[in-house]
Amino acid sequence: MAILQKISSWLAKWTPAVVAFAAVAAYFLPGAFGWVRGNAQTSVLGLIMLTMGLTLTGDDLRILARRPLDIAIGSLAQFTLMPLIAWTLVHAFGLPKAVGAGLLLVGCCPGGVSSNIMSFLCKGDVAFSVGLTTVSTLAAPLTTPMLMLWLAGENVDVNAVGMFKSILFVTILPVVIGLVMNSAFGRRAAFGEMKRLLPGIAVLGLCCIVGGVMSAHGRQAVQSGAIIFVAVFCHNALGYALGYVCGVLARFNRPKRRTVSIEVGMQNAGLATVLAARHFPAMPEAAIASAVSCVWHSVSGALLAGVFNAIDSLAARMASRTASSGSAKKARHGR
Repeated sequence: MAILQKISSWLAKWTPAVVAFAAVAAYFLPGAFGWVRGNAQTSVLGLIMLTMGLTLTGDDLRILARRPLDIAIGSLAQFTLMPLIAWTLVHAFGLPKAVGAGLLLVGCCPGGVSSNIMSFLCKGDVAFSVGLTTVSTLAAPLTTPMLMLWLAGENVDVNAVGMFKSILFVTILPVVIGLVMNSAFGRRAAFGEMKRLLPGIAVLGLCCIVGGVMSAHGRQAVQSGAIIFVAVFCHNALGYALGYVCGVLARFNRPKRRTVSIEVGMQNAGLATVLAARHFPAMPEAAIASAVSCVWHSVSGALLAGVFNAIDSLAARMASRTASSGSAKKARHGR
């Protein structure tokens, strides 16, 4: 168990590098991740959400229920900032119609499950993250088609029933199961030891998801040129930055500011990829733009989580040095 816990800690510490390695490996060896499709992908996502639920308690949900305004602020930021940033980039860069449609579709989609993983890894507010993802996804059957029609002039039909089932089985149900297990067994020492493995499990699950997307769309993405990567990078980075600013303006605490940043910047690009392939068959670059977003959001989210953790480590070291210096001064004065 001790060895597994060290491996889990190592994976959490080096999440950006591990996820990037998985993406590169899937590009050169697509068959290794070819199994991450359909039900297998759903199962991996469900496992990841179960690990999130195992970190939650009833107190987390009660705090969340007492602050519905926080959820409203985060959801509003997501459904305004990301579509408008995408629209601005499409016109500022003069993107081709197909690439622009794919980027707009990513911007109009709800938050992705991967954002919950990143909030978990960077010590954000996991309950808040799950709440934001759930609310935005429940709203997506209405908001995604309306925003696409308004910004792109394209009518995108979203299967509301199918999306709700996905939310139920991939997000809500695993989280509830994990929460119940944590409430029932959380005080047991063995269960506490097992929970120390959760960060590593979440990282490995994320690697599987990223590898699956890269194995399916990696070569087409590379062949499509730099414009897609530049647009996706700018869209994602601006989402992170403006999301964090929204958290500051709303006077959220540090974990919630990080969560809003990640929730706004990371979209459900996997859903966007499916919708683009289904509704824009004559514009394959639209699906490729969405697929690039799916991979990059996971990699950049891991990088951002690493940055947040590095900031925490630096702050802890500085606080320790300050405390040590203060103790030394008191000792000298005592003498």
